Amino acid sequence: MKTLLKGGLVVNAGGQQRADVLIDGERIERVGAGLSCAEAKVVDVSGKLLFPGFIDAHTHFDLDVCNTTTADDFYTGGRSALRGGTTMVIDFACPNKGETLQYGLDLWHRKADGRTACDYGFHMTIDDWNDGIIAELPRMFEQGISSFKMYMTYPAMMIGDGAIFEALQKLKELGGIAGVHCENAGVIDSLIAEKKAAGELSPSAHPRCRPALLEAEAVGRLLKIAGVADVPVVIVHLTCEASLREVEAARARGQTVYVETCPHYLLLDDHLYDLPDFEGAKYVCAPPLRKPRDNDVLWRALADREIQTVSTDHCSFTLTQKAFGREDFTKIPGGMPGVETRGVLLYTYGVKAGRITAERMAEVLSEAPAKLYGCYPRKGHIAEGADADIVVYDPEGTTKITAADQAANVDYAPYEGFEVAGHIAQVWLRGKCAVENGEILDSHGGRYIPRGRCCL
Repeated sequence: MKTLLKGGLVVNAGGQQRADVLIDGERIERVGAGLSCAEAKVVDVSGKLLFPGFIDAHTHFDLDVCNTTTADDFYTGGRSALRGGTTMVIDFACPNKGETLQYGLDLWHRKADGRTACDYGFHMTIDDWNDGIIAELPRMFEQGISSFKMYMTYPAMMIGDGAIFEALQKLKELGGIAGVHCENAGVIDSLIAEKKAAGELSPSAHPRCRPALLEAEAVGRLLKIAGVADVPVVIVHLTCEASLREVEAARARGQTVYVETCPHYLLLDDHLYDLPDFEGAKYVCAPPLRKPRDNDVLWRALADREIQTVSTDHCSFTLTQKAFGREDFTKIPGGMPGVETRGVLLYTYGVKAGRITAERMAEVLSEAPAKLYGCYPRKGHIAEGADADIVVYDPEGTTKITAADQAANVDYAPYEGFEVAGHIAQVWLRGKCAVENGEILDSHGGRYIPRGRCCL
């Protein structure tokens, strides 16, 4: 069956044009002005912006953490993503220390396959480093896993500088890429002990134990390790000016560094941890929220192309789960929901506010992650031959974000009351209208997407 989207403004990273989009089955057949097709169903999208389906390359669905499990699994998380215009997520398969990579990948397939509303892929977490893990790596590539995650903090996840160096060398040999969570674990642990000894146990202690300089130190250390290994890396969820300066220094040395940030580091700041009545627990995440100045610096870096992607680090918990840490901030499950609101927030506070162009929005939400994580040209742009993943955005009017109006399985919204410009009118997933004015029409239409090498 063919469908013709008529009268919209097609927005790609490389430019925008008033054009019609002809869809044949799951793929885009043609893009151009004045298209007609007698056999096609015509959908009027006049006055709307047509963005490529958004890709969220940093989500945590159905993840066991802090003695609980994230509130969103692949069913509720996938619905939330799709409703927000995200037609593909790349989640993190996380085997525990002592488990094989294949065990972790098989487990994540069982969690996601047949249950997910949007398309999906997996990064593989490397939280152990030994001969068995090394031997498994080629098999990961054969199964469509080309990106990996490592941690410089969290004892259950981190593997140490020497292992990171060896892993980067091996991934370079195989053609993969690694994203790294950068914070200085040792000093963080010392600061936590200091705060606990002083009886400072509320959420306000959380950012004070994970200051920006400790993120920047780890970013700088990682980039020097990567420089010796002579391999590109991704800095995930970069939060602050100090870390950005480390990236700039590495690039000045000739290194290739890719940077991801998140909407909460663009729009929220650390005063929220001081809210009364344990309200600050809603915003506990790692790295934590920073200063308003850091928000401004990141927006400028986004406009100046120093930051390549905006993901969400969607890691959701209910208020009941957050309350596990009411007497001890270190027991608050860290993470926030965000996959449902990323598109409208970036349009409103980026494009509409004049901070970035619509083309830049299409780049950081669609084309750049598709290229960085090996699913371009199938994903990431509105072009002939690509999957017909399209977000139809109506820029007229305003709405407000509320917890009551969300598909995510969470009882609060970090952006409660934020006014947004327009709304997502439709979401097309591989040629099928899967969301119409907020109503999710297909909750199980997602498909696993194997990925190749980075081409950014």
